[in-house]
Amino acid sequence: MTTKKVNELADRLEDLLPQTQCTKCGYPDCRGYAEALASGEALPNRCPPGGVEGIKRLSHVLTPIYPQDAFDLHPTINPECGEERPRPVAFIDPLRCIGCTLCIQACPVDAIVGASKQMHVVLTDWCTGCDLCIPPCPVDCISMINITENKTGWNAWSQELADISRQRYHDREQRLDREQRDNDERLAKKAADKLAAVNAEQPNSAEEEKEKERKRAIIAAAIARAQQKS
Repeated sequence: MTTKKVNELADRLEDLLPQTQCTKCGYPDCRGYAEALASGEALPNRCPPGGVEGIKRLSHVLTPIYPQDAFDLHPTINPECGEERPRPVAFIDPLRCIGCTLCIQACPVDAIVGASKQMHVVLTDWCTGCDLCIPPCPVDCISMINITENKTGWNAWSQELADISRQRYHDREQRLDREQRDNDERLAKKAADKLAAVNAEQPNSAEEEKEKERKRAIIAAAIARAQQKS
């Protein structure tokens, strides 16, 4: 398929994913998994949050392109990705939370609020149950609570929730990009001001001249690295 066709197929497949952004599929986000499916790199049995119903939905789109009849007949989640389960939400024990902010940084949809050295709270209506906040917690104060009883996969989720979660994920990505750009601009201005100050120095000896050149080289290298990143 052409690149355009692959991208169009990835768009269709992404629309069928629950948008938990949990990475259990082995890809960085739901879009990454959709692109892998569209290119034939991955099979449609790697999304535990979508469950068996998710496999069927993906297979319905994929089988005309990459025949996978077995998934329609006997859909099973790949065990290395996890298992289909009731939908949970994260809960932070307020007595054990130390306010380290690591869970906030890990949450793909900004469902955790708090500040450094202050108690964090999960916005349960926003939480996708992705589990990504659990590994970085240094005091094991986060637990996952089942809120859908025996309902699993898409029966425990909805297209509306998926659409909202996708938007929150993209909003977070845009916020992080904006914060990174702002930080880079601040550092670039600081480096430029520092370089101007160094250039204005009037060394009185060869030793001071050598030190001036050393500072100039360090700052110039830092500016060059920043420019390469931008």
